[in-house]
Amino acid sequence: MCGIVGAVSTRNIVPILVQGLQRLEYRGYDSCGVAVHASSLDAARPAGLQRARSTARVAELLDQVTTERIDGATGIAHTRWATHGAPAVHNAHPHFSHGTGADANAQSAGRVALVHNGIIENHEELRKALQARGYVFASQTDTEVVAHLVDSHYTGDLFDAVQAAVAELHGAYAIAVMHKDEPHRVVGARAGSPLILGVGKDAAGGASQSPEHFLASDAMALAGVTDQIVYLEEGDLADLQLGRYWIVGKDGAALTPAQRPVRTVLAHSGAAELGPYRHYMQKEIFEQPRAIADTLEGVEGIVPELFDGAGQHGEPGAAAWRVFKEIDSVLILACGTSYYSGCTAKYWLEEIAGIPTQVEVASEYRYRTSVPNPSTLVVTISQSGETADTLAALRHAQSLGMSHTLTICNVATSAMVRECKLAYITRAGVEIGVASTKAFTTQLAGLFLLTLALAQSKGRLSEEQEAAHLKTMRHLPVALQAVLALEPQLISWAEDFARMENALFLGRGLHYPIALEGALKLKEISYIHAEAYPAGELKHGPLALVTSAMPVVTVAPNDALLEKLKSNMQEVRARAGVLYVLADADTRIESGEGIHVIRMPEHYGPLSPLLHVVPLQLLAYHTACARGTDVDKPRNLAKSVTVE
Repeated sequence: MCGIVGAVSTRNIVPILVQGLQRLEYRGYDSCGVAVHASSLDAARPAGLQRARSTARVAELLDQVTTERIDGATGIAHTRWATHGAPAVHNAHPHFSHGTGADANAQSAGRVALVHNGIIENHEELRKALQARGYVFASQTDTEVVAHLVDSHYTGDLFDAVQAAVAELHGAYAIAVMHKDEPHRVVGARAGSPLILGVGKDAAGGASQSPEHFLASDAMALAGVTDQIVYLEEGDLADLQLGRYWIVGKDGAALTPAQRPVRTVLAHSGAAELGPYRHYMQKEIFEQPRAIADTLEGVEGIVPELFDGAGQHGEPGAAAWRVFKEIDSVLILACGTSYYSGCTAKYWLEEIAGIPTQVEVASEYRYRTSVPNPSTLVVTISQSGETADTLAALRHAQSLGMSHTLTICNVATSAMVRECKLAYITRAGVEIGVASTKAFTTQLAGLFLLTLALAQSKGRLSEEQEAAHLKTMRHLPVALQAVLALEPQLISWAEDFARMENALFLGRGLHYPIALEGALKLKEISYIHAEAYPAGELKHGPLALVTSAMPVVTVAPNDALLEKLKSNMQEVRARAGVLYVLADADTRIESGEGIHVIRMPEHYGPLSPLLHVVPLQLLAYHTACARGTDVDKPRNLAKSVTVE
């Protein structure tokens, strides 16, 4: 979603700011901008703020700042995913405040420049109060409210002004702020949205002697610039100046100086190289065998240590073993694709581990009255570990007294990992495409390992069963390679789908969530309306939609529900519906009039969902290519959803 980069330095920082934005493009955005302090690079230049903003790509912004000769040693930059106000230059960040009265309508540079991720819930109330004081608004955004609010509190010290302003804000925010009268200073603050501080190279300790420091919403933005990262905590404010920085954190209701550890984070930008592939999504689909192999690396047996993450919460293994023994149910909280991985895991957890499992959409769970159970294991699933709704749902569950928490996450340094007692870190690598692929399959791998660990702790997994499951998991990369070889057949299907505007996806049992995921992928990137149903529900309503113009994708593994599924397929054919079936080899489902069959290389038992989802990813990808959509950056969507 929105991205922030900021810096205080002695060199021209604009190339680093723009490069940081380019590394955050994968998160999704519809406008971008940069602002610098004009005199920060040359004291002889008049003090003031300069900015450039664009509704095109970051590459166009770079052309703009080059043409307009915008440079400076102190600056902030932003990619915006629109919430309040349409994607337009006047709504793009950075936002300026020109003050009140005659200054408010001045054409000169502003007094305060600010970028913001998140949503300010009381922005309308603040806007009215600021307008009454003479502030003029140039945008429809909630962010401009914060810029004016900081200006209204400014009496000569930017840190004091930001501290006073954030005390009035309700909602989620990560902000970076400059003032025209302080050429070598950037102040940041966060609550509910991620923000990190990058310590300049050759720095040591909290009071670094390095001349430059950075702010960003993602460590990747600073790849190659610094690997020394401080993760700001909830409610922190950070003051960056030349050669030094300090952090103030919340201690109850009060703000006090805080020491946050400096961590070495290797956010290699090379992981984001496209290579020979046409799109990142295609690259990431084909990276799944390696991603699964990496996720399973070092897994020699089902042991509690697998779920202690980096062991940051105590003695390795001890915490997980104790929790697994104590819990009697599982609550899974997630959004989007991660939610569907949780829905798949529910079948595993109840069948293999014998543990009652509930799966909740995170954005719904936190707003309904639920019945808490202190003996529940709360499992969050998130690719980024920063998903705002899932983090909020986790905190809500904790507030209800459910303290046993575990996350399945792809980012070891994320807020989700830091706030959960236990963690399994998937190793999908950087996922650039907005439509998740390899993150989903590695989540499934992590959730299956969790299922086995819980089954073991409950005495439901023998050594022979454990060995058999692990053998099957280790064969997954080879099995996935065989599925990827089906791509030419899926390209043929995609040519048919590209002419359609609607599609149905059917699955039963363990594969119903895979049908849901297939429909989501198709609608996300091709903009074809797609819905998924349990196949048994077809006759309870969706069958009314079936015509020859409504392709019906069916996931057909050779499991206990196969014969039931075949009956559902006949219901489609009787209404002139056209079937596209992903069938295991021994299902005896043949191609014919109105039915197209792709045979899966092998039946994979409980892990079959990891194989069946890959053809659905390829179908969505090639359909989108045939329709000419922006595969990696679909309209209106963002990669890391850090707002509610």
